Amino acid sequence: MKKCLIGSLLAFSCFTSQATIVEMQTSHGVIELNLFDQQAPNTVANFLSYIEDDAYNQTVIHRSVSDFVIQGGGFTFTDELVPITTKPAVVNEPVLSNVKGTIAMAKLANDENSATSQWFFNMVDNSEALDTQNGGFTVFGQITAQSQATLDNIAGLVHCGDIPLVDITSEQCSSSDVALSSANFVTINSVVVLDDDPLSSANLNPTANTLISQDDSSAEAGSSSSSGGSMGVGFCLIALLGVGKRLKRAKY
Repeated sequence: MKKCLIGSLLAFSCFTSQATIVEMQTSHGVIELNLFDQQAPNTVANFLSYIEDDAYNQTVIHRSVSDFVIQGGGFTFTDELVPITTKPAVVNEPVLSNVKGTIAMAKLANDENSATSQWFFNMVDNSEALDTQNGGFTVFGQITAQSQATLDNIAGLVHCGDIPLVDITSEQCSSSDVALSSANFVTINSVVVLDDDPLSSANLNPTANTLISQDDSSAEAGSSSSSGGSMGVGFCLIALLGVGKRLKRAKY
């Protein structure tokens, strides 16, 4: 695996990109990713460092919102959700757009440079909401067309709140008698690099984030005028440290 990524941030309206290729083996199928080494070099290097440390292995998908995002990279599950050890936050690189099929970094609200380990898949075109909010959410890769079926499988599961679960009914979500185990969660079994050449997958054409260059005052005006607005979305993408407590049930 490469230890150093060399590339420049190119703010063009259209890209021809090369990418490191990564495969996530999940309990619900394979997700193959092309990483945008050139457009988001710091974010890609950060993501690959977690892969190199096996930090994502046995983590769970802890958030799934219909027609919005599927989020992971933050927790394992024993008898509750346990945050993984994170590295220093990575600098924000909002060069590419949060269109459907891309993967981007989650971060804390009101802190554009707070992303660490957590990422999310854009299930729809979220560019209008996420390309400018909180400095823009950094897109650093995209899934292959075949991988969409895996994400759709996850989105189609029963959800307790925003958490997709297996072998649980909607009625059981509110029952204190239900005992959850790791088998009830969508698990990231492993994440591996299939091709660590940043010049692979040369036919990709990622979409540029053209909204981030708009006047900040215009973006803020748009946020404040919307009901629940982009600030609400921002809080949704933070690390969900309280979820484990809410989901905790008696052990088997």
